[in-house]
Amino acid sequence: MTEFLSKGGILIGPILLCSVLALAIFLERLIRFAQVRLRGFELVERVARYVREGNDLQALNLTKGSNSPMGRVLTHALEVKDQDRETLETVIVHSTNEEVRELSRYLQALATIGSIAPLLGLLGTVLGMIKAFMVIQQMGGKVNAAVLAGGIWEAMLTTALGLAVALPTMVAHSYLVSRVDIYEAKLKDGTINFIKALKRRF
Repeated sequence: MTEFLSKGGILIGPILLCSVLALAIFLERLIRFAQVRLRGFELVERVARYVREGNDLQALNLTKGSNSPMGRVLTHALEVKDQDRETLETVIVHSTNEEVRELSRYLQALATIGSIAPLLGLLGTVLGMIKAFMVIQQMGGKVNAAVLAGGIWEAMLTTALGLAVALPTMVAHSYLVSRVDIYEAKLKDGTINFIKALKRRF
């Protein structure tokens, strides 16, 4: 396999590096999302109940101890719950956006890898074709079918590899983005329930 890939030219290395980076980002985000999924969102009902009962200190201790996106958002909301509605909503929106940015970390890099991998492959193909035609020129214009075919398949190798890296990378990116959207919706639902609980206590 190493000997086969080495025939693709100098751009095989960068394309393989892109595949390693894409896999590393995907696995890191999966682990991060698994941690978020296992804790945090069950806080909403308990915090809302404490707020309705007037046990704000218990609610704050609960959110601070959760170490989760939902817990951090609710902590910021609890800290300004006695201020005006506009301030409360601003703090909630800002905190939610911060958590979404954290969940979206590296996703832009993943999208970039998915975009440049086929371009690197195409560049490798162009360079390979240039070399193939240079060989033909050195042969005095006498076309040797074997030499030409060998040069062409070696050139096309980088395009195939670039596409092989780009396709799963873009699928992984779309999947992770959909997960972020789900978490963002859960965060918004949680803050809405919190605001409703504040209204019910008065």
